Amino acid sequence: MSLPPGPTAPTPWILMRWMRDPVGLLDECRARYGETFTIRLGAMPPLVILSNPEHVREVFASAGDDMHGGKIAEALRPFLGERSVIVLDGAEHKTMRRLVMPPFHGERMHAYGREMVELTHASIDQWPVGREFPIHEPLQGITLDVILRTVFGMDDAGERAALGTRLTRLTHLASWPPLLLPQMQRDLGPWSPWGRFVRESGTADANLLGTIARRRREGGDGRTDILSMLLGVRDEEGRGLDDQDLRDQLVTLLVAGPETTATALAWTLRWVLALPDVRDRLLAELHAAQRSEALTPERIAKLEYLDGTVREALRLQPVIPLVGRVLQQPMRFAGYDLPAGVALAPSVHLVHQNTAVYSHPARFDPTRFIGRQYKAHEWIPFGGGIRKCIGMAFAIYEMKMVLATVLSRAWLRSAPGYTPRAVRRSITLTPSRGMPVIVDAVLPRGAIVPAAA
Repeated sequence: MSLPPGPTAPTPWILMRWMRDPVGLLDECRARYGETFTIRLGAMPPLVILSNPEHVREVFASAGDDMHGGKIAEALRPFLGERSVIVLDGAEHKTMRRLVMPPFHGERMHAYGREMVELTHASIDQWPVGREFPIHEPLQGITLDVILRTVFGMDDAGERAALGTRLTRLTHLASWPPLLLPQMQRDLGPWSPWGRFVRESGTADANLLGTIARRRREGGDGRTDILSMLLGVRDEEGRGLDDQDLRDQLVTLLVAGPETTATALAWTLRWVLALPDVRDRLLAELHAAQRSEALTPERIAKLEYLDGTVREALRLQPVIPLVGRVLQQPMRFAGYDLPAGVALAPSVHLVHQNTAVYSHPARFDPTRFIGRQYKAHEWIPFGGGIRKCIGMAFAIYEMKMVLATVLSRAWLRSAPGYTPRAVRRSITLTPSRGMPVIVDAVLPRGAIVPAAA
């Protein structure tokens, strides 16, 4: 058995490169070793990186018995919990996914649009005018508020602020990249990085379990929040989710959802602010949509160029550079006889840079998504197959609500001299310095910034 070629530098050096500049490492390896190569990252299984969409299609077509996706996310288990849908495999994963997926699709999801828009307006009202600030932070605040409203049904702003502050602190602690390494996950007291995380996590857990217990007592009749819906789901044998199941799924939503969506929004704004033609076309589309009737969430969701802008940003600047599956048995794949225990890792970045699929892939062009739907193995910012992110539709919908609201009310520009680069926050790649911007003007609600302002 043999693995594809790959860098032969000492593993600590490769690991350091991966932590500091994963996209640069992937690009260098693709140029040197071809479309399939192997990298080794310490305690993780060897990663066979895939950039050929047809190879990605084969991985996503797996039913999950011969390739386990939960094992590739083992480093996240201490953050998310033993029962998180992200770290489960096999029958357990299929059952949990089936139970937690329904609230994130269809009319239930669209019912949250007005709350997403309203929470974005409330945030914009607090933005400083004429002063530089990192926009990633308020975007995180918006996406966290959305989760607290839609998942927990927290209507009280004070209650959301209190829990949001604690969760923001917890997310900040967990975002330090070295904590992904097993050797760093040691509690050496309250002042050690892992010790601080463990204590903050324990406090957050107590709050979450208290909320679950209170909602069980109150019942979910008439409520539309996701927690109430999850309390009512049942498997084929009539069993629901116990407190630990609920806790781990809620933590997954709270840790993964706001961070990834806020980061994707920040990257989208990075391109919109850098390309006046893109911004003008977005504003023209918003103006045209408002001429005939009020610019409701339902109308925002149908805007083609806005949808293309969001999808193009997710293509060109993926938040997570790769996904993976660990082989459970030896397999012949991509011309190699691979042993069990090796991970097949489709690279989101490299697939999205494939010139056979995307013409001029380095160019930001939302029109490539208008009138064309790419195949499930060609556009993969949310993974694919049986492990595609259950929040995909929710995240895209939320991005459109937030982006339309921000662009319609706030005239933004990038901070002078700022050149964005990707920096790591845990498993995500975010714009450096939080992407500093300046707001030159904020319009009243209901108005739309004119194009070419």
